[in-house]
Amino acid sequence: MITIDDVKKVEIRAGKILSAEPIEGSEKLLKLSVDFGEDVPRTILSGIAKYFPGGEGLSGITCGFVANLEPRPMMGLESQGMILATSGENYFSLMKFGDDVPPGALVK
Repeated sequence: MITIDDVKKVEIRAGKILSAEPIEGSEKLLKLSVDFGEDVPRTILSGIAKYFPGGEGLSGITCGFVANLEPRPMMGLESQGMILATSGENYFSLMKFGDDVPPGALVK
């Protein structure tokens, strides 16, 4: 079990995906450019290429992201967050938000 203080440490924000592209040498990873309402978009690497071949269908959607995750090097790039999704043997779904939710909005 975790405490409410543990939950408060996780900063979940809405991020608008500006672009998504495959990463050379990886069958699983996509490189996402994500707007969090900051001056510069963040790069987020995600193992969702199976569900979005070539990154198709991701640009322009707003999803939930862990925004305060420690940056992690992967495939020679740095991932600056994590997209939120649910998946199982027969399903996959991103945590999507409506078009009226602004980039950077905090999930409470």
